[in-house]
Amino acid sequence: QVQLVESGGGLVQAGGSLRLSCAASGRTFSSYSMAWYRQAPGKQRELVAAISSGGSTNYADSLKGRFTISRDNAKKMVYLRMNSLKPEDTAVYYCNAGRGAFDYWGQGTQVTVSS
Repeated sequence: QVQLVESGGGLVQAGGSLRLSCAASGRTFSSYSMAWYRQAPGKQRELVAAISSGGSTNYADSLKGRFTISRDNAKKMVYLRMNSLKPEDTAVYYCNAGRGAFDYWGQGTQVTVSS
């Protein structure tokens, strides 16, 4: 069982930055692939960025260069650094942990970017 708690969301002006954090519980955190997803009002949830247990990363094409995902296995933390934020980045951001058939989600954190 893995529990995930996101933090770091909030209101920011366009062009600003935020760092989201995801705190995980569980003894096997390092073996999970971790990801950030987001869901804007009226839209489907979409992948933002992912990082494997080995540290390989991948990003949504539209976000490459602005967002950076990282993990600290010792602290059981995953981060999402978001730069040059745009109003269209407004969404609830969710942390996800996956390994085989196991898939866990956090409760989400709201990010609102004002123009």
